[in-house]
Amino acid sequence: MKVPDGLSCQEQNLVLIGFMGAGKTTVGEQVAGMLGFDFADTDRELEKVHHMSVPQMFARKGEAWFRRQERDLIVRLCAGEQRKVLSLGGGAYLQEEVRRVCLKHGLVVFLDVSWEYWKEERYPRIRDNRPVLQDKTMEEIKRLFFERRRQYALNHASIAITNRKDTEQAAGRIAAFLRRAREAEKVNP
Repeated sequence: MKVPDGLSCQEQNLVLIGFMGAGKTTVGEQVAGMLGFDFADTDRELEKVHHMSVPQMFARKGEAWFRRQERDLIVRLCAGEQRKVLSLGGGAYLQEEVRRVCLKHGLVVFLDVSWEYWKEERYPRIRDNRPVLQDKTMEEIKRLFFERRRQYALNHASIAITNRKDTEQAAGRIAAFLRRAREAEKVNP
């Protein structure tokens, strides 16, 4: 992992990206607890503000409306706050403005879940509550998975997730890296 130039580990946010169901919220909550950072899951935050679930927002307001709300929230959180762990929805990082602000104001970590693990372990748990997956064949979902990976590749670091153990260890690895980076800053300001 590499700390973005010009941004101190003392003041930066941690932004977790990856495909839906990759474990961003689980890992994010754990890292935030380990580091004493605040945590925000952008989908949950939008649900609180708009008093409806993400599937309801898609159904009632449409995906374009949802993506605008999502973008505005992420820009505000990432650029306006510090020492926060943000878990982005799977499609959020596809927006250019979201990528730009996240890369500028935070350490962006891609939870790189393998297709095989996602399809066998994660998909069955999330398929009914993710609007983007509705009415899609497995081949269409696979295509979406690999299309999004191209955008997710624009990050500061990635962690491979091929099984449940990788997910459990990801938070510890990220927290340990940030602690080491902060200590190095104290020695070499």
